[in-house]
Amino acid sequence: MSGRKNGPALSGECVGILAGGGPLPGQVARAAVAMGLRVFIVGFQDFAEPAIIEPWPHRYIRLAAAGEILSCLRAEQCRDLVLIGPVRRPSFSDLRPDATGARIMARIGRALFSGDDGLLAAIVRVLAEEGFTIHGAHEFLSGSVGRRGVLGRVQPDAQAQADIGRGRAVVDAIGRLDIGQGCVVQDGLVLAVEAMEGTDRMLLRAGECRQPGRPGGVLVKMLKPGQDRRADLPTIGPDTVRRAAQAGLRGIAFQAGATLLTDPDGCVAAANEAGLFLAGIE
Repeated sequence: MSGRKNGPALSGECVGILAGGGPLPGQVARAAVAMGLRVFIVGFQDFAEPAIIEPWPHRYIRLAAAGEILSCLRAEQCRDLVLIGPVRRPSFSDLRPDATGARIMARIGRALFSGDDGLLAAIVRVLAEEGFTIHGAHEFLSGSVGRRGVLGRVQPDAQAQADIGRGRAVVDAIGRLDIGQGCVVQDGLVLAVEAMEGTDRMLLRAGECRQPGRPGGVLVKMLKPGQDRRADLPTIGPDTVRRAAQAGLRGIAFQAGATLLTDPDGCVAAANEAGLFLAGIE
């Protein structure tokens, strides 16, 4: 692979990207090409964003059409895969799996009805059994991994630090139950915890539950204990920062080294503009 720049150890020269929504699938594709690799994107129908994936070789395929997905990846000689971008979990009746999809669902078994981490871990295992090597997006996007410390101009005060500590304990507890990766705490009171609705809707609930006459709350985002980092890393973008400000929060704390910032400079700029702190924690 002449001309290949430093990056993850790969099995071949084509990286297959299984793409949900958001900007990260395109960022992974851009980084892989900069490493001298070829990319092919399988965009999950109704989730992948055309403006993000269509600059690259791609194909839209239904989420449950596993036979078509695997055949496509093999035809493109993609032995290395990245799963990136949010996908809303469909109801069982909406899946309509093809024959291969039905067999894979049987292999996944009870994980189909577990939390997101359990399901994603089972999907990673099955893909490995099918001969693919799964990589985390952070292996390609090292510059987008949030670092430790305060990233903007605003510093968390003593009350915010106490809320961050409380939030860490809450996220650790719900993470052990494979429920979610985030929560909002205001003056020691847990306003909302993240479940399958995702961070944006959790922030809406937190704004509705905000307690008047107290300092604004804090959003805490962390990995679930024991989570496989190759899928569903905590992710923050400038829109997350703006929604946190709209909910009346005073800052965001994320797990350093384990959180992707979709636009690091944009996140810092949005935090500075809104007067929020943005801090990477251990």
